[in-house]
Amino acid sequence: MTTTESEPAGLVMLRDRLAGSGPPLGVAELIGMRAVALEAGRVVFSADASPRFSNPMGTVHGGVSAILLDSAVGCAVQSVLPEGKAYTTLGLELKYLRPIALDAGELTATGTVVHAGRRQATAEGRLTDPAGRLLATCTTTCLVL
Repeated sequence: MTTTESEPAGLVMLRDRLAGSGPPLGVAELIGMRAVALEAGRVVFSADASPRFSNPMGTVHGGVSAILLDSAVGCAVQSVLPEGKAYTTLGLELKYLRPIALDAGELTATGTVVHAGRRQATAEGRLTDPAGRLLATCTTTCLVL
């Protein structure tokens, strides 16, 4: 795929990687994460809640929420980067709002860029269940390299 003026190079790279170009995306395979939407500045991933994600309390482990949200916000930042730029996460802050049942169904993480500067980018994320209930939120700050 080639970059067009309307599509940042980071978005093109992200689409190529999620289409299977390059090494496997291990974390996506680990939790069954799927790309739902890939746009410049907005990325949506989903995964199904599962008993294999159980924590000692019998709900979905918070790490699964963190993986989904971190992936969504990080890839949202990637999606706006120009050719030759990359990013690394400086900070990720999650707020868990309610427990997630093991049979909750499809969990959807949406990451949206709030600011993308020359050296720093920020994004926010929302994790919802099939009924649209907000389960967790996050913010990230990334260093643009």
